[in-house]
Amino acid sequence: MKILLSCIGSRGDVQPLLALALELQAMGQEVVLCVPPNFKDWVESFALGCIPVGPDVQQGARRIAEARHPKPSRAQWRELARHSVGEQFRASAQAARGCGLIVAGGALQTAARSVAEALGIPYVYAAYCPAALPSADHPPPKIRSRIRSQSLPAPVNRLLWAADERNWNRLFRDAVNEQRAALGLLPVRSVPRHVSTDHPWLAADPVLAPAASAPRLRVMQTGAWMLSDPAALPDQLDQFLADGEPPIYFGFGSMQAAAGTGRALVEAARILGRRAVISRGWGGLSSTDAATDAAADCIAIGDVSHEKLFARVAAIVHHGGAGTTTAAARAGKPQVVIPHLYDQYYWAHRVRSLGIGSIGPAAARLSAEVLADALREALRPQVAAPAHALAGRIELHGARIAAQRLIERFV
Repeated sequence: MKILLSCIGSRGDVQPLLALALELQAMGQEVVLCVPPNFKDWVESFALGCIPVGPDVQQGARRIAEARHPKPSRAQWRELARHSVGEQFRASAQAARGCGLIVAGGALQTAARSVAEALGIPYVYAAYCPAALPSADHPPPKIRSRIRSQSLPAPVNRLLWAADERNWNRLFRDAVNEQRAALGLLPVRSVPRHVSTDHPWLAADPVLAPAASAPRLRVMQTGAWMLSDPAALPDQLDQFLADGEPPIYFGFGSMQAAAGTGRALVEAARILGRRAVISRGWGGLSSTDAATDAAADCIAIGDVSHEKLFARVAAIVHHGGAGTTTAAARAGKPQVVIPHLYDQYYWAHRVRSLGIGSIGPAAARLSAEVLADALREALRPQVAAPAHALAGRIELHGARIAAQRLIERFV
């Protein structure tokens, strides 16, 4: 069977689907991905088909971070949404030709289920975090949410989810129904419920991030879809790791970094007498301060295997992305989470609740001294020991489990 895997977003959205694609491919299935164009070469390097959709997400994130003009008005947001939805329907319809199943991941894709409906083929929605699925146990994953909001009363959470649904509908419903009408489909009343269905799959570890109670949903939890990278670490990084005590890893993935952030991260490690590994990420962390590239006690790196690197560091400071949090937990290393937006506040809350790390300062108030305090907390034996113990309980083969269940159920 030919299977389409589709998502819109950053590397953290695309990588789990790529992990699933490789498992399906190994089981004899033909797979094509519909993802933003900046990931096309990466996907095709695995001998997988790729249909690009929408703009280059990495360039878009950079332009937004550098923009000086006012935020778009509501009317402008609706026009942007209409354009995005139209492009998704066009690309998804093209990518789905000849497919017998569509799997869509992440929060921003709006077309995949409608295209599946028009073709009369099965559709599966996959969330990467329990907080992305409605439940009275937690609030919706809001931008600029606060850690304490993860423990709100159930009635408050229900009200927040209702408001979140209204916001999604105001922004996307007219555009989605316009495209559905063009396919001869009836309109939908709720875009988020339409996209996620009442039987979503949850690609998150059941120990690290168990599915929340949600009577309306029948959640299939498989474990996280983690991509295994067989490539060795770069020689320069391998030598740096071998030349001293395990360093502190710092990386914020696709998040943008303020000027001077690289220096603050290195100085936090130096306060504790530690070396530092700085992952540049989309924000170009070390490029904000050339000194972080030149010093002997730190090294700046590009994309490398988290699996191989995290096994050789003392602690992991990161933004709280689903993939990075899971990779750190699998490595058994204490974490310091500095959440920036969306589900990162949920992951920060889980890391602290499980006693496997601490929560750092807000990104806007990041300083070397405050971050060093958070690292001291995370490096204590009372935290490092539970982190090490939890590693043995993490499901290692979530993508394989998901691929097997997809084949059993739909192929």
